[in-house]
Formats: sequence, C-alpha cells, structure tokens
Amino acid sequence: MAESPKPKRVRRTKAEQRAETLEQILDAAEYLFSQHGLHGVTLRDVAQRVGVHTTLLHYYFDDKRSLFEAVFARRAATTSGRRMEALERYEAEAGDHPTVEGALHAFLDTDLDLYFQGGEAWMNYAAFCARVSNTPEGAALMDVHFDPVVLKLVSILKKALPKTPAEDIFWGYHFVTGSLMNTLARTGRIDRLSGGLCHSDDFMAVKKRMARFMAAGFLALDLRG
Repeated sequence: MAESPKPKRVRRTKAEQRAETLEQILDAAEYLFSQHGLHGVTLRDVAQRVGVHTTLLHYYFDDKRSLFEAVFARRAATTSGRRMEALERYEAEAGDHPTVEGALHAFLDTDLDLYFQGGEAWMNYAAFCARVSNTPEGAALMDVHFDPVVLKLVSILKKALPKTPAEDIFWGYHFVTGSLMNTLARTGRIDRLSGGLCHSDDFMAVKKRMARFMAAGFLALDLRG
C-alpha cells in the first residue's frame, strides 16, 4: 500500500517571523514587568527569557521605556474598548434611570471576565497593570489609555446620583479602582488571611461581590448630613 504524501511545510514569511518574535518579546516583558516593575527589569532579563541576544531587542525597541510602553498599550485598547462598549450599552438600556450597581457591573464585570477568560497572558497583564498603576510612569500611561472609559463611568454615576457632589463620586471611583488593582495583583494575601476560604485568583468570586459592595459605598458616601 502506497504511503500518503507528507504535507508540505509552509514556510513563514520574514514578516510573520518578525511578528512572532515581537509577540514573544512582549509576552516575556509583560511577565517580568508584572513581577518586578519597570525598574526591576533589564533588557537583558527580557532577552534571556525569550532566548535571544539583547541586540535583537534593540531592533524592535529603542530602550526599556519604549518596550514598557508597548507592553502597556498592546492590551489596553482591548480592555478599555470592551468596557466602553459595555458602559454605552448599559447607558442606552438604562435610559434616564441608571443605577450605581448597574454601571459598576458594566465597568468591572467586563474587565474581570476578560482577564479570567483570557488565560495566563491576560492574567499577567492584569498583574502588570496592578503593579505599575501606582508608579509615576504607570499612572501617566493610565491617563492616556484609560481616562476616556473612566470618565464615561463617572458620567453615568453622576446620572444615577444627581444629588451627590461630583467630589464624592470621584472619591468613590478612587476606592473602586484601588480595590480592583488589589484584586488584579493576585498577591495571595487573602488566601492566607482567610485560611483558604478565599483565593486571590478567583476573579469570578470577586465578580459576584465587588459591584454590589462598591455600590453600597457610593450610596453611603453622603457627607452633607
């Protein structure tokens, strides 16, 4: 019986090879930055994790800061875009009667789903954002990539709480984002504190609770009395 012909190997183009290498570099840098921050990582560290020479990284990036910014930007458009769509959809459905909890569900659940369903790569990005959000370089990138979606959330919250001072709404968001970043960091502290009842990587457990918990905080944050 004649053997069936072996399938021909499809040779990748140079552009495809470069694109694959770039993704490998970004993946490696994302993981390392998520663990050590901008200043705890060198280009040599990234090159060693990829298994290439450091000079290859300079082919793609001028310096470590440009690599850091590329890692941040690569997934930022996806997460901010999905949340903006969810908020706009909620705003249209709610009409003149949005609720705080409804707006927070649209903002928080969409992001938690993305990280959880996206697997290890997206979980690394979540930890990366959590680590760098409290640094000057990270905060500057947050301003660029995430301000529009945050301000959309704030605008809906103002509709839901028309008598609440804008100052209180911004403080409320400040508390929300602090809790979200602590969740995304996945430090394992809640695992130890709870004796294993809770797990810091259980984003679905967070999703069940965070919007309702934070909504109650917004409603309670009335300092006029």
